[in-house]
Amino acid sequence: MKTGIVREDIYLEHIIDDYHPESPERLKHIYSMLDEIDNTGIVRIPARNATHEEIGFVHDPSYIESIHATKGKSVRLDPDTSTSPKSYEAACMAAGGFLNLIDSLMKEEIDNGFAFVRPPGHHAERNRAMGFCLFNNVAIGARHLEKRHNMKRIVIVDFDLHHGNGTQHSFYRDNTVLYFSTHQYPYYPGTGWIDETGDGDGRGYTVNVPFSYGMDDNDYMFAFKEVLAPVVDMYKPEIILVSAGFDAHYNDPLGGMRLTEKGYAMMTRTMLDLARRHCNGRLLYVLEGGYGLEGLTSSVRVVIQEMRGTPAHTDYKQDAPSSEAAKIVERLKRVLSPYWGVF
Repeated sequence: MKTGIVREDIYLEHIIDDYHPESPERLKHIYSMLDEIDNTGIVRIPARNATHEEIGFVHDPSYIESIHATKGKSVRLDPDTSTSPKSYEAACMAAGGFLNLIDSLMKEEIDNGFAFVRPPGHHAERNRAMGFCLFNNVAIGARHLEKRHNMKRIVIVDFDLHHGNGTQHSFYRDNTVLYFSTHQYPYYPGTGWIDETGDGDGRGYTVNVPFSYGMDDNDYMFAFKEVLAPVVDMYKPEIILVSAGFDAHYNDPLGGMRLTEKGYAMMTRTMLDLARRHCNGRLLYVLEGGYGLEGLTSSVRVVIQEMRGTPAHTDYKQDAPSSEAAKIVERLKRVLSPYWGVF
């Protein structure tokens, strides 16, 4: 398997505040790990600047210009989000890096891939920066697939600890993108309850799994097998995109979940299997959160190993979920049953 990766030094130039959890150290640790592991099957994909037109697939022109105006400046955008002099450039290269990864996949230069970019994106709304995010990389990528590659059925899976409000809102009335999210609830940003299922043509195409504190590998895999897999099998996507946040790791300082490296490997294996079944293996990850440096790095490592066909874990035995997770999943199935005939 050929696994494409995007990594650029410009992503290290985006700095929010001293001691902010979304720091360049996150990528420094990942890049060091990538330099140390066997690089067989890993293909470096260069990034580029996304154009304002491409970013405008998702964001309002006035908002894009407001971020452009921060170039060379340090500007506070919300209590958690600010720019430094290179942040605008990093954000354009983050979106453009993911677009280049998409194009490389569509040209069959790679089989799957991971964009290791900053700033992250899934909280960014159409006209608002929030939650450390400036431009919504995964949403821009999905629209690029529609407009440049004529795709009609795209799945976005988001396993970040925090709900991807910006991504959900980008496609809430849209049946060409199915958005599936597991997240800690109630927690920042406060969205992502079970009954948020879409509107208009998009009704049923937003699937939220709002887990309570302390869910582990078995709980996540239960949701993947009982909800994600049946819905994806029915939807039959042409590609699967993943907002890959690793802050549900048990050692993450911002989280309250108990995922391990094995859990991330199992989720990746599930999505690889779904991608092979429906879309010729087309699976792409883009980095979101994850703030415990050791847990982030070790979790990314097992994902890369799964992608390139050299898994670190071979025992995928799944134990029973917690009673709390089982209740959430069963309630979700009842809510989704009018839209998906598999429940």
